[in-house]
Amino acid sequence: MVFAIITHVPHGQTDSQYFAYSPYVREMNIWTKFVDEVIIVAPLEALNQSAIHLAYDHSKIHFFAIPAIDLLRFKAIVKAVFATPKIAFQVYKAMKQADHIHLRCPGNIGLIACFVQILFPKKIKTAKYAGNWDFNSKQPWSYRWQRWLLSNTFLTKNMQVLVYGEWEKSTKNIKPFFTASYREIDKIAVEARSFNPEISALFVGTFTSGKRPLYAIQLIEALREKGISITLSLYGHGGELEHLEQYIHKNKLNDFIFIKGNQTQEVVKQAYQKSHFVVLPSVSEGWPKVVAEGMFWGCLPIATKVSCVPNMLGFGQRGELLSMVLNEDVTMIFDLIQNPPLYFDKVQKSILWSRKYTLDLFENEIKALLNS
Repeated sequence: MVFAIITHVPHGQTDSQYFAYSPYVREMNIWTKFVDEVIIVAPLEALNQSAIHLAYDHSKIHFFAIPAIDLLRFKAIVKAVFATPKIAFQVYKAMKQADHIHLRCPGNIGLIACFVQILFPKKIKTAKYAGNWDFNSKQPWSYRWQRWLLSNTFLTKNMQVLVYGEWEKSTKNIKPFFTASYREIDKIAVEARSFNPEISALFVGTFTSGKRPLYAIQLIEALREKGISITLSLYGHGGELEHLEQYIHKNKLNDFIFIKGNQTQEVVKQAYQKSHFVVLPSVSEGWPKVVAEGMFWGCLPIATKVSCVPNMLGFGQRGELLSMVLNEDVTMIFDLIQNPPLYFDKVQKSILWSRKYTLDLFENEIKALLNS
């Protein structure tokens, strides 16, 4: 089987190996272990391989390089207009050679691919929509177009669309799905963590306005002001880094707010295993891995009410849902810390739920999709 992946994820190359953001490649390596050849259509950039990158594990990869595009600025839009024919041609060429077409959405490349795939109604196709599938949520027009095209069974034929969560009035090609980070063998016992002498929290993700790491810092800052001995470690990198560092320095938070930078999966796993909470105040999510990973290791999630997150957290039974009103959220967390039996009950429920979604199950589901 020739398997074509069309994605907006930036890639790099060292010798004959291609690499990209590790959580994405780790998943794609599961898909590609069941196919003979792989075609990747993606931006190829001069990336320096780091702890957050991983190489594809396949012996026969054909790479069709395309330019990265965005639609956020006027100059970028003009550039995208001129780049679109080249991108569409590379996508068409890959789809024509493929036995199975796989789209990674949402993204600007995914939008182009959603149009091109209409020309191949008889080919077997899957699309992984990694964003928020909620049609009532406020999202960019390009995301709305992709959801509409993928749901339109007249234009989009022979495709299964994998989405996070279960949504009413979904078309027959929409398949609720999940993602995973750990295997059955990783299900070791989790020790109960006392709140004495100190409580620890994590933020794991990119430092962008959409992920709102500053709000996580402000939550911890406010809890300290209420007499709670709690620290926050932030794992990641991004455009907000300098702003976060300035805020920490200006408000003298260095004793309990720690920026750890990008780290390997193993380092982050060890942080989950030692921490009480993982905080994710994102504007938008699909199936946030950091929430599921934290739950797997007994690190209770505190997250926003977006996409399928409320369902993941059992609507508050196995985590806490943020209102994004600082004083309300601080009171909610403070009250939970004052009630350790309730905290431990939620932790146990989160562990039981998250450990149903292992890489072993994920791999079996992918194999079934490719063989269908």
